[in-house]
Amino acid sequence: MASQKIIRPIFDNPFLNIEELPGDTIKRYPEPLTQANSDPNGTSLVISKDVDLDINKKTWLRIYVPRRLISNHDEKLPVIFYYHGGGFVFFHANGYGWDLFCQGLAESVGAMVIALEYRLAPENRLPAAYDDAMDGLHWIKSTKDEWVRNYSDLSNVYLFGSSSGGNMAYHAGLRVAAAEYKELEPVKIKGLILHQPYFSGKNRTESEEKLKDDQLLPLDAIDKMFDLSLPKGTLDHDHEYSNPFVNGGSKHLDDMIARGWGILVTGVSEDPLVDAGRNFAKFIEEKGIKTFKLFGDGYHAIELFDPSMAAVLFDTTKDFLNATKN
Repeated sequence: MASQKIIRPIFDNPFLNIEELPGDTIKRYPEPLTQANSDPNGTSLVISKDVDLDINKKTWLRIYVPRRLISNHDEKLPVIFYYHGGGFVFFHANGYGWDLFCQGLAESVGAMVIALEYRLAPENRLPAAYDDAMDGLHWIKSTKDEWVRNYSDLSNVYLFGSSSGGNMAYHAGLRVAAAEYKELEPVKIKGLILHQPYFSGKNRTESEEKLKDDQLLPLDAIDKMFDLSLPKGTLDHDHEYSNPFVNGGSKHLDDMIARGWGILVTGVSEDPLVDAGRNFAKFIEEKGIKTFKLFGDGYHAIELFDPSMAAVLFDTTKDFLNATKN
């Protein structure tokens, strides 16, 4: 990412004023939502549709495919499962920003993108979101969905998450690598994309201290959202779900190495989470995992507001898929 002047958007930031309510819930501010666009005669470059995942959990999936595939069933695309951000407590897969991002990802990378609507905390604390991510992977293994049958290459699947979604992609990946990779066949994971991953611990990083009053993601919000999402009774943020370095890291990183996966880690200079991301990339590289990195200028979630930064991320993602598909 080239150095440039950083212009932050002005918007109503839900992270700054988290209002807890009785009954282990929070007040959520209205989020602009979108409808899926499955019109085969439309002009959009990407079409999408929603499918139920688990009606009891109220989870579902939005599937995106480039429109050019409608008349070409011979082309099979890599599959990217996408997990949106929001500190595990905010936002939905059909939110305006996430929907636009997934459209761009599908078209620019040339992939089927499947965005997961997962359960939010504090009503559903971790590992609920990780469980939902696994449900999505098992769904694609067995579904008879026409788009999946016609357009997807199930031997070429990636887990991509932004912020807390990056945390989700990592923990879902650990589960698959450790035990569930055989159960998921013919689905084969090839790598993880952890975009500005939401990792933090009891000890503060330099970027957390420097940017503790960040306009978008201040330190107290980082801490509060982990307070709301980690299992009840958790004593501090040195928990395996929030801090990937606890106890020397997960033993299942060795399983990722054995599967031959790659991991792309991204971050930006004006993000309080950037040092945790840099440290994580260095950590897994030293463990022996094929590690790819993209660090540059910007603020947390800049790709949702700056199309040029989204384009850089899409290009890097495409390069990562090409480097890890075999």
